[in-house]
Amino acid sequence: MNPTVSIIVPVYNAEKTLPRCIDSILGQEYTDFELLLIDDGSSDSSGKICDRYAAQDSRIRVTHKPNSGVSDSRNLALDQACGTYLQFLDSDDWITPNATGLFVEYAQRYHCDMVISDFYRVVGERVSRKGDIEDDCVLTQEEFAAHMMENPADFYYGVLWNKLYRRNLVEKYHLRMNPKINWCEDFMFNLEYIRHAEVFYALQVPIYYYVKTKGSLASQGMSLTKTIKMKLTVFEYYNNFYKHVLTEKDYEKNQLQVYRFLVDAAGDGMVLPTFLSDTKKLGRERSSVSQEALSGEGILMEAYRNRKLLDYYLETAAIKNDLTLNDVRLLLCLNQPHQSNSRRELADFADIPQRSLSLSLQKLSLKGLVKVENGRGKKPLKITFLPSAEPILAELSEAQSKYDQAIFSDFTEEELIQYAHLNEKIKQNTQKILSL
Repeated sequence: MNPTVSIIVPVYNAEKTLPRCIDSILGQEYTDFELLLIDDGSSDSSGKICDRYAAQDSRIRVTHKPNSGVSDSRNLALDQACGTYLQFLDSDDWITPNATGLFVEYAQRYHCDMVISDFYRVVGERVSRKGDIEDDCVLTQEEFAAHMMENPADFYYGVLWNKLYRRNLVEKYHLRMNPKINWCEDFMFNLEYIRHAEVFYALQVPIYYYVKTKGSLASQGMSLTKTIKMKLTVFEYYNNFYKHVLTEKDYEKNQLQVYRFLVDAAGDGMVLPTFLSDTKKLGRERSSVSQEALSGEGILMEAYRNRKLLDYYLETAAIKNDLTLNDVRLLLCLNQPHQSNSRRELADFADIPQRSLSLSLQKLSLKGLVKVENGRGKKPLKITFLPSAEPILAELSEAQSKYDQAIFSDFTEEELIQYAHLNEKIKQNTQKILSL
């Protein structure tokens, strides 16, 4: 049976970063994939590293070939791929453990031809989040193209690695990389693909770590004449794309905006600021887990494991909606059949410090998710969900479902019944003591 996803990684002299890249792929929560490693005539130990991993995991296929460039490597992988979807990585980079799973989840849920995600830009020991489309919804081709027109030379649209593609579209129209172009070759492939795609989804979660290591066109020794010619070739693709997706009237209306690509791309490479605001120290952009505590014994260790597993699934909803884990934990608590009479009682129930609770309530209120009515005298604290909270609550419910699936994975029906019975006895025993 063919895998759901074909993950493609071109490899060239990447011995220092390749293990991190491959480990991040093999560590995916979603496991129905094949990994195609294309060794492009590496002169270091990259080829041996690929072979070593392939010997340990049957999902990996390695191809060694003479050096002919990244486009040729990707084209060779496309010829070999068997998956329903295509996902790309560069060997310098890595992905989050839920990357492939989130791509597939949204592609299947909304029957998408392309899922595009936010990503992390890594500079040394600092990391920044990067994205462009803020609409959390399904997009048509016209809507997606309109967003792209606003920032035509942005990495977000130009690269392959923050997107999931349908392989049948790639094969139906025999889409391949142009090996004669070594600037914006990813973008040209994307333009051709988008021309044939109809349904898009912008995932508001960064799932890819991008480390800029490639040199500029000037550092590649390319002459000014050849550089200009190459950029004009790319612009011609871009211009023809909008002539195809827009009506003649809309094209004329937006022609100046389309031509902005020439200005934005006049620099040496696609637009990506060297300094981004809101940077964090690498490793602190997501919640961390103590590996010792994961394998430890005792009631505190067990409570820690359960909390961290729930956080793992809640974090996606938190990042997607620009909330903290405290914010989404609080929303989850408020959605339980329990009424807290005061902020102190609510903070205790949610296991959040009272000051943090106040900040979260203020944030949720400013975002229009809840209405907070502070109790006066004997009146209890009253918090009401507003209609705009419904999509987030649905995501939190889904996170709980994934948590349950993880906890009870491989349980038989008899074991589930037994667990429910024992858990009820534990609850009754606890109530006897704490209700005294």
